[in-house]
Amino acid sequence: MAKKQIRIGLIGYGFMGRAHSNAFAKVGHFFDSEHEIVLQAICARDAAKAQAFADRWGYRSVETDWKKLIARDDIDLIDIAVPNNLHAEIAMAAAKAGKMILCEKPLAMNPKEAEKMVAAVKKAGVPNMVWYNYRRCPAVVLAKQLIDEGRLGRIFHYRANFLQDWTISPELPQGGTALWRLDAKAAGSGVTGDLLAHCIDTALWLNGGIADVNAMTETFIKERKHTLTGKVEKVSIDDACAFLCHFNNGSLGLFESTRYARGHKALYTLEINGEHASIKWDLHDLHRLQWFDHKDQSNLRAWRSIHVSDGDHPYLKNWWVPGLQIGYEHSFVHQVADFLHGLDTGKPARPDFADGLATDYVVDAVLSSAKAHKWTKVKQVKAAK
Repeated sequence: MAKKQIRIGLIGYGFMGRAHSNAFAKVGHFFDSEHEIVLQAICARDAAKAQAFADRWGYRSVETDWKKLIARDDIDLIDIAVPNNLHAEIAMAAAKAGKMILCEKPLAMNPKEAEKMVAAVKKAGVPNMVWYNYRRCPAVVLAKQLIDEGRLGRIFHYRANFLQDWTISPELPQGGTALWRLDAKAAGSGVTGDLLAHCIDTALWLNGGIADVNAMTETFIKERKHTLTGKVEKVSIDDACAFLCHFNNGSLGLFESTRYARGHKALYTLEINGEHASIKWDLHDLHRLQWFDHKDQSNLRAWRSIHVSDGDHPYLKNWWVPGLQIGYEHSFVHQVADFLHGLDTGKPARPDFADGLATDYVVDAVLSSAKAHKWTKVKQVKAAK
C-alpha cells in the first residue's frame, strides 16, 4: 500500500532547523508509519544560505517568504523553527491555510499569543505539536511509566535545574541572528522561557499541573551592545531564575536555571521523591535512569543505575541491539515518529498547542511573581470538551 506523503515546509535553518531536518530524514528508516515524510521546501530570508541548507539536507525547493510557503498547495505541514516573536503569526496563518503545524518551544511570547494559537488550530482542526523533545528521551519516558504505574506512590518533591554558562562575558552582544535569545523583543524572556520551559513541560507531564509559584530572577549584566543597532542598550531578559511551587497533587517543586553557572554547558537534571521510591535523571547521562526503591531488601537497598538501552525500554526496539545507547538527536526522531503514529491512529500525539499554553501560563506566572515578589497563582488550561 502506498504511503501518504507529508510534505514538509520548514521555516528556519538554525540549530533547531538542523535537528528537525535530521529527524525528518531518519524517522522512516527506523519507525513504521502509514505516512511518509517528504522534505519539500526550506524557507529563510537569505536565499543563498537557504539554498545551501536545501542542498545539504535534501529539500526540493527554497522560499524566502513564509507567506508564500504557506500558500503553496504542495506543502502539508509547516515546521516553525524561528525566533519566538514569529511563532504566533506564522502558526495562525498556517492553521487558517489548513496546514499541520510543528512549532518550536516556547509556544509563544506570552499566554495571550499562545491562547490565539490554540484557538486557531482548534478552529481549523489541524494536527499540531510543540517541540518539547525531552519528553522523548527513553529514560524520561521510562520514568513516566513508573510514575503512572504507581511505583513511586504519593509524590512529595519535584526538583529540576537547567544550567549553562555561555553568556557570562560582558562583551557578548545581544540580538541578531545568532544572539536573538538575549533580546527580549525576539525571545520574550530569558532562561525562564528558554531553559526552564523545558523543565516545566517535563514536570507537567510527569507530575501534573502547577497551582502557584514564588520566583526570583536576576539580570547580571544590565547593558549590552545590540548587534543590529550597534548601540549599547538595556538588557531586558532574565539571566537566571529560581522558583518554588505547589503542584496540584500537593507535592512541592523547586526549579532553577541560569546561563551563569561556569562549567556547565547544558546540565539538565530532575529528581522526583515519592512515598515508595525516587527517580533521578541527568541529560549529560541521558541513557540512564537512577532509581531508588524502599521496598528492596534493607541490606541491599541503594540507588541503582538503569541503563535504558534494552528492547523492552521505550523506543529502543526500533534502534540497535541491546546495550547500545542513543543520544540527544534521537529525541527529535521519536517526536516525529509519535506525531506520525498519531496521524496513523487518529490519537494525536502530545505535547500539543494546549500543552504548550499550559507551560506558557507557568512561565508567565514565574515572571510575574519575580516582578511582584510574591506568590502568584498559575492559570490553568481549560479541559477540552
